[in-house]
Amino acid sequence: MDEQDIPIDIHATKLVDWLVSRRHVQKNWPDFVQAIREKINNAIQDMPEHPEVTRLLSGTYINYFHCLKIIEILKETEKDSRNILGWYGSQRMKDWQEIIKLYEKDNVYLAEAGQLLTRFINYEIPGIKRQVLKGVQTQQDLDRRDAECVKGTADAKKRYAQMCKKIGIEGDKIKHELVDLLKTLPGELDQIAESTKVLSNARALYADFVSFVVKNNKSECVPLLKFIIEHGNVTTYEWKYGEPPCQIEEPKLDIVLDDPLETTTEEIDFGDLQGSEEIDFGSVPAGEDIDWGNLGTAEPVEIDWGIGEAEVDIATDEIVIEDSGVEGGIARDTEAMTLLQNPKTRQQFIDELYEIEGFLKQRKLELQTEGSILSMNQFASAPASVQDQTSEKIDELLSGVQSVISLISTTKLQHLFLISSSPRYVDRVADSLRSKLTLVDKLAETQKVIMERKQDITEEQKLLMPKLSLIVDRTKELQVNIEEHISKRYKGRPVNLMGVNLSKTV
Repeated sequence: MDEQDIPIDIHATKLVDWLVSRRHVQKNWPDFVQAIREKINNAIQDMPEHPEVTRLLSGTYINYFHCLKIIEILKETEKDSRNILGWYGSQRMKDWQEIIKLYEKDNVYLAEAGQLLTRFINYEIPGIKRQVLKGVQTQQDLDRRDAECVKGTADAKKRYAQMCKKIGIEGDKIKHELVDLLKTLPGELDQIAESTKVLSNARALYADFVSFVVKNNKSECVPLLKFIIEHGNVTTYEWKYGEPPCQIEEPKLDIVLDDPLETTTEEIDFGDLQGSEEIDFGSVPAGEDIDWGNLGTAEPVEIDWGIGEAEVDIATDEIVIEDSGVEGGIARDTEAMTLLQNPKTRQQFIDELYEIEGFLKQRKLELQTEGSILSMNQFASAPASVQDQTSEKIDELLSGVQSVISLISTTKLQHLFLISSSPRYVDRVADSLRSKLTLVDKLAETQKVIMERKQDITEEQKLLMPKLSLIVDRTKELQVNIEEHISKRYKGRPVNLMGVNLSKTV
């Protein structure tokens, strides 16, 4: 193989060191570059309007090979300043010709071009690619966060709807709906009281069993439950005194409704008084005094109280004293509440239900395990209601008790009980529900910020890809120019700059 055909392979990152080691450039070449850069910056300030000049001056760092192209352009734009000897009188041409001479002295341009190539390969191009990759990753993260916000919004709305459903409201005007819902409480409590009638057999069985087991038992079993079964959900007054009141003064709830509603304010009509008219209080003629009667001047007058002399007998037979007791009483405060509305009696009612439930469960267990003659003899003298029970019958009674317990233990009723006993609880429930909607608003605001950020990144990506394409094209041009100029110094031998990855894909 001919020596002219043997290629010269140079690693791009070692190009400057190779040029110095082969004595193509001096070691102090950077000292001359600074002066050249200053002249280029000054010369750029006065450039003709030409599309190719605009293309050269945009996108990348101006180097020696750009300066050569600018000279070619100036030969066309400054041809009128050329004299008969072929010299250009234009200052523009003189400035750029001087720059070319400074570059070519000691081959400074080759060292600078090698340094630029290394910088583009190691920093500029990888940096832009990292920005593009970071933008793609950021967009993926934003998409994930946006999906989380959508899911969070749906979950918050779902929880809000579930809470409203449990309470029994729509959730449009929370406080007003809670207060309106409170009006349904008496009716629901009456229904629960009506449902307790099915527990009469269970209560009777429990009472018979206690009477049989505990001799001389004087206390009545589950008295409140028995009373509600017989009389319904009456006032606490009637339960306490044994007769209904003649008047009920229910305690009033002071609940502040601050839900946004349309309100109107009526003004007091004082008539058609004009600004100049005054209210006529009457008038007293000049010089006359107001007649206050004969106060202070006449003889003292005694007040007639309608009572005669002491010897007159008072008719005592007309005074009627009512019977003692509570007949015709007025139910106030907690006594005005119904048994299931009053927290104290309601809790007693629930306790008695659990008491019967516990008895029935225990009795069921006993019936399932009884079978010996001893256990049969044990209840031989028991009432028929106790002896005739089976596990299946106890199951039926137990189901009725548990049904009433579930009716009075619903989430809706628990909220209504708390609202009726504490007006402040309305605020707590409203704040708890609104917090779910507040979360929805926060997530919506977060989504808005995410969308704006995604839009910014999209715009940034649109600028980065053309920039990457431009710098890759300019780097390829620079690589070709360097290889050509080094090849000239070795009699046209092919030169390959290795380790150069100029792909436009990320």
